[in-house]
Amino acid sequence: MGGGCNIRGSVRLADIGTPTTNIGAITCPLARNFAAWVRFAVKPAGRQVYGREVTRVETFGTYSCRNIYGGRSGRLSQHAFANAIDISAFVLADGTRISVLEGWNGDDRAKRFLRLIHTSACRRFGTVLSPNYNAAHANHFHFDMSGQGYCR
Repeated sequence: MGGGCNIRGSVRLADIGTPTTNIGAITCPLARNFAAWVRFAVKPAGRQVYGREVTRVETFGTYSCRNIYGGRSGRLSQHAFANAIDISAFVLADGTRISVLEGWNGDDRAKRFLRLIHTSACRRFGTVLSPNYNAAHANHFHFDMSGQGYCR
């Protein structure tokens, strides 16, 4: 791994109780908070808003040796340290798929579900970025353990 990227102190999540796609190396604090967020926020929100269980969480992944997207500073992204995860969609027991891209400004239930879990994420992660942040985040939530409660 060049350019200062590293995955030291990271783990690979085998099972958090809900199948999750594209999980690679991930730091222990991020893994702990992500698993708790799925269990205590995502799953209850699925039951509350849709009356159904969330059976899969889809992500764009965790570790990626790269700079901050669109950043001119040349600073490494938290993905370069396995300290970030990008969440793209959720699948319910009946096969309904709620994507961040289509649901953030979609129908009332999708908006309610995504905003509930976004609010919960803001209490668990150091940085939370949503489609409200910029166009680069139109299709996913970005969570990482850096920052001091930056939520947008």
